[in-house]
Amino acid sequence: MNTAMNYLTVLVVFLLLAAPSLYGIAHDRRIDRQIKKARRDEEHPSHRARFETAA
Repeated sequence: MNTAMNYLTVLVVFLLLAAPSLYGIAHDRRIDRQIKKARRDEEHPSHRARFETAA
């Protein structure tokens, strides 16, 4: 029982230390996807965008 509790304690401490870093990585990836999408849309506007500007 003591060994299991020790492993659980180490796992919880690790997750507490790693959580902010993992959150930051996920945030950076989301921003990168948004930048890529904006660049792609800027280079190749969709048919809808062309229709709206023509109207």
